[in-house]
Order: sequence, then structure tokens, then C-alpha cells
Amino acid sequence: MSIASLRRSARATVSGLPGGFWWLWLSTLVNRTGAFVLTFLSLFLTQELGYSAWYAGLVVALHGLGGVAGSPLGGMLTDKWGRRPTMVTMHLAGAACAAALALVSSAWGIAVVVLLMGVAMQAVRPSINATIADMVPESDLRRAYALNYWALNLGFAVAAFGGGAAIFLGYRTLFVVDAVATTLCALIVFLRLPETRPEARRDTATGKVVEEDRVSVIDVLRDAPFRTLVLLNLLVCLVFTAPWVGLPLTMAAEGLSTGAYGAVIAVNGVVIVGFQLLVNKVTDKRSPAMLLTVSSLLFAFGTGATALAGSPVAFAATVVVWTIGEMVHVPTNAAATAKLAPEHARGRYQGVMGMSWAVAGFVAPILAGWVVDGPGPDVLWISCAVIGCIAALGYTTRLRKALDLDLDLGEPDTPATADTKDADTKDADTPASSSVTA
Repeated sequence: MSIASLRRSARATVSGLPGGFWWLWLSTLVNRTGAFVLTFLSLFLTQELGYSAWYAGLVVALHGLGGVAGSPLGGMLTDKWGRRPTMVTMHLAGAACAAALALVSSAWGIAVVVLLMGVAMQAVRPSINATIADMVPESDLRRAYALNYWALNLGFAVAAFGGGAAIFLGYRTLFVVDAVATTLCALIVFLRLPETRPEARRDTATGKVVEEDRVSVIDVLRDAPFRTLVLLNLLVCLVFTAPWVGLPLTMAAEGLSTGAYGAVIAVNGVVIVGFQLLVNKVTDKRSPAMLLTVSSLLFAFGTGATALAGSPVAFAATVVVWTIGEMVHVPTNAAATAKLAPEHARGRYQGVMGMSWAVAGFVAPILAGWVVDGPGPDVLWISCAVIGCIAALGYTTRLRKALDLDLDLGEPDTPATADTKDADTKDADTPASSSVTA
């Protein structure tokens, strides 16, 4: 592929999106560029404050636990309070927590601050995803989510490099920089991003506001196709999270150094930053169910092959495979969530989906560590491969009808298409199609 064709592909990937999206994209980039807390938290706790590795792991798990509560909370506030107020409030809360970590040193104080930070950081995500769904046409949703994910990883790569270069300034200084960057992100949202929450529907005859049905987390989970999407995403998230704990332990068991692991895991960020736009071009307008199936198989193959790896090059190759799965899965799953969500409940749907990520972030590290210490690393990677294959089977057999109804996105439904959609939706809600076997 020539340089000119790559430029044309990049232009096509970023063109046609509304200006408000790019302000949101910039806020994501700024926020992640200063994301030093989670990157250096365990080192700060063990090297500077002298806490044990066990305590550091517990604190990181508390961050994930906070996200389990924060995601549905953020979804509820997004729908009731508005997208922009939720984003601004939660960004400022996250900034306050980052600043507090520069001052707090007691074990209980740090644990509470990190737990609250997990709530704030996860609570902001439903509002971001709902805003993108509000302002971007459905035919461009997957591309928009992919671009926002690219900004997140680009900012994280800058933070990792900048944090490593600035570590001589001290961890507390980095946490203050994190707080400043997050505050700047909140200012961008407040000053430049319009509120996008859809206006209440009005009766055409009377002009009065039509009261929408109240939607709770339980109501969201009663939506059979969406419940299936959440459960399958949880399986994928467990597989995706396992390498972040299991890979360094596996490489250490092979006699490889910490530096080797650092170089191998850096491949993840390099591949995403360098190739996300190309992946967007290749996957654009493809079947969502097919993309989710393929991404699950890539996760399965990449993690499963880790059991066979023995050198840094081989481990890096496995990371490349599941990273490609990550680049395909994350934006496609977010777009599928937006597709299944009613307009007035987009925040709650995104919040429930985000909760599956948070649960995996809390459970997977514990399970991965337990399996490596017990049955051994090979059992962990074989289990990941099996779970990934189960998820792939679920996507292709349980969700193809619900997700692939409108492959010609942007085209108005003809009466026949609308009737088919109603019939398929009713069929998806029957008890026979509402369960997932895992």
C-alpha cells in the first residue's frame, strides 16, 4: 500500500464527522495524556511509600470495584441530568482524587481515594459514549468510537513515555499533572461541547411532553439481545484482561526479565496507535456480528498461543494478534450498544455495558493470578482460548439477527423492512433466545 493510498484512507476515516465530536476527541486525548495515576500507582505504593505488593494489588482492584458502581451511576446521571454536566462533574471528581493522592499517605486514605477515583473515571464513560451516539449518524458510529478509542490510546502512549521521562520529578508531581490535565479536559467539555441529550418527545396533537417509561438497570437487563451482548462482552473482557496479569508472570517463569516484558507489552500500544486508522478502513461497513465474532477468535488465538511462546519475539507476536482483536472489538461493541439502546436510555445502556468491563477488570486479575499460582500458566491461556471461542460462537449464533438488521445504514426503512425488524425484535425477546450458555 502506497503512502498516497494511506493518506487517502486516513482522510476518509476522519472526514464527515461533526465538529462537536472533535472537541470530545480532543478532551479524551488531553485527559489520557495526563493519565499517570494508574500507570505508576503500584510503583508509588511499593517503592516510595513502602507498602507491600499485596496491598498495591488490592488498591488497584479497588479501582476496578469502584468502576462497577460508577458505570451504572454514570449511565443514570447521563440520561437524567445530561451528558455534559455528568462529564464535567465526573472529570472534576477524578481530578480531585488525583490531587488527593499527592497528599494522602495512609493506607485507608489511599484505598478510599482510589475507590472513589474508580467510581468517577468509570462514571464518565457512559456520557461520552452516549454523546457520540447522539451527535454521529448511525452509519458512522463504529468509525467514531474507533477514533475516540485511538485518541485514548494515543494519549496513554504519551503519558507512559512522559511519565517515564519525568519520573525524577517524583510520583506526587505526576499525580498533580494528572489532576491538571483532567481539569483541562473538563474545561474543554464545559466550554466547547454542546449538550446532546435528546429533547423530550411531544404529542403531535396536544404539544404536551410525552412521558418516557422509566428505565432501571433491571429493565435494561430484561432486553434479551442487549443482555446477551453484555454477557458475551464480559467473556471477552475476561480474556482481554488476563494477559495484563498472566503475561508478566508467564514470561518470568520462562526466565525472561522485566525489561523484556515491558518491551513486549509496549507492542500493544504501538500497534493501536500505528494501525487503528487502517483497521477502521478495513472494517468499515462490515457486519457487526461478524466483526465481534472475528475479534473474539483473535483474542482466543492470541491468548491461547501464549502457552506455546518461549521467547520475547514469540510473546510479542501473540500480543499483536489479540491487539488486533481489541482494535476491532472495542468500537464495534460500543456501536452495537448504541444500536440496541432506546434514544432516551442511551446512558443507562452504556452504563450497564461499562459495568461488564469493570467487573472483568476486578475479577480477571484475581482469577489469573490464582490460576498461574495453582494449575499453572498453560491452563490460564488454554482457558482464555476456550472462553474466546465460546464468545465467538455466541456472537454468530445469538446476535446476528439483532445486530445485522440494517446493514445498509443510513437508508430509510421501507414498510417491508420495518415489519421484518418488528418481527425479528419480538423473536429476539422470546425466552428461547434470551439465554447465553457460558
